Formats: sequence, structure tokens, C-alpha cells
Amino acid sequence: MPESGTALVTGATEGIGRAITFALAGVGYRVGVCARTGGKVTALVDELRATGAMASGRAADVADPDDAAALVRQVEQDLGPVDVLVNNAGVARIKPIAELSLEDWDTVMATNVRGVFIMTQAVLAGMRARKRGAIVNIASLAGRNGIAGGAAYTASKHAVLGFAKSLLMDVRKDDIRVISICPGSVETALLRNEPTMYGQNRKILFPEDVAATVLAALALPARALVSELDIRPTNP
Repeated sequence: MPESGTALVTGATEGIGRAITFALAGVGYRVGVCARTGGKVTALVDELRATGAMASGRAADVADPDDAAALVRQVEQDLGPVDVLVNNAGVARIKPIAELSLEDWDTVMATNVRGVFIMTQAVLAGMRARKRGAIVNIASLAGRNGIAGGAAYTASKHAVLGFAKSLLMDVRKDDIRVISICPGSVETALLRNEPTMYGQNRKILFPEDVAATVLAALALPARALVSELDIRPTNP
């Protein structure tokens, strides 16, 4: 993927999304960003532009198709067609199944699964017409394994991996790459807000590790694809 196109990152104002955004900008991408809080999006766009990057964004709920469409329209108007979509927005509700409410379940599924589907559809027609593009899904090692209290979160990440596998079969003939990144525990607010996941182990990944992995996958020759990558601490 040429490092001069437009990338759109969801959930971009904090943690993994923020690190990916700055990493992409650092190698020459124009970057579109979104999050639910408009003030944070504005601050991020200003910060990116202060570094010399071309940036645009708006507040958006990725689970809302109208928000997704408006976001893509604005980014493409300001920066050009989306060449790379990074589906990063995600939430967690870590509770034993007996304590997990239907609202908890629906909240996690709306962002982590519905949002991935909606955002992908919002950019896919353009990528197909141009016969190029990459869709990067930030999944999790929880998409391969169960964790105590993680029924909703792990189900959502299993769903993302299943979606990505089928998406790849649908779009690879159009020279569109589908890449799933599966990090282990990462030092982010999402993890810190879930003490049962965070624990006492400080030998965990950092957002910049995930961002570097995304760049490495995108930097492969256009003819080559890494469809899934697991990331773990070297010495846990």
C-alpha cells in the first residue's frame, strides 16, 4: 500500500487508535479520525495538523450508519478517497455471565461488531471501484481464547475474526487486503478500567507496538497479504 494515501481510523483519540493515527501520519498518510466526543476529535485533528500532517475528522458513533456515512463523506471531501480503514473503535464490559446485562451485551456488540460491519460497508464500494484498499481490524487474542468475565468481549472479537475471514474471500479479487491484528493485553484506558483484566502484570504491550504492527502489515508489497497477526509480549 503506498504510504501517501488516505487512512481513516475509528476510536482514534486514545490508546491504540491514537498511536495508529500518529504512526500513519508519520509515514505520509493523510489521516481521517473519529470518536464519539467531538471536542477530543477536534483537539486530535489540531494536534495532527500542528505536526504538518493532513488531517480531518468528526464525532461519530460507528454503530450508526448515518454517522458512518457522514464521516466518510467528510474525510473523502477533505483528504481524498479512503485507501485504508482501521476498525479500531471498541468497548469492553467485563463481568461474569450471571451479572452481564442485556444492555452490557448490546453495548459491546454494537461498537465491536456492528460498527466494524457498518464502517466497512461505508468504504467498500469506493475501494472496489478503485481496485485497491486495505481494511485493518483491531481484534484481540480474546478473539481466539475465552477469558473469565469476558463473554461479551470475547464473543465480539471472535465475531470480528469470523467477519474478516469471510470479507477477505469476498474482496481479495478486487485487490483489497483484509488484515486482522490480535494484540494481547495493551496498556490502555480500556484495560485500566477493567481491573480483572489489568491485574498486576506490567509486562504488557503498549499502543505503539500495535501501531508498528499495522504499519508493517501495510508496508508489504501490494501483491502480499498478512491476513492475521498475533502480538504478545516477548517476555510476559
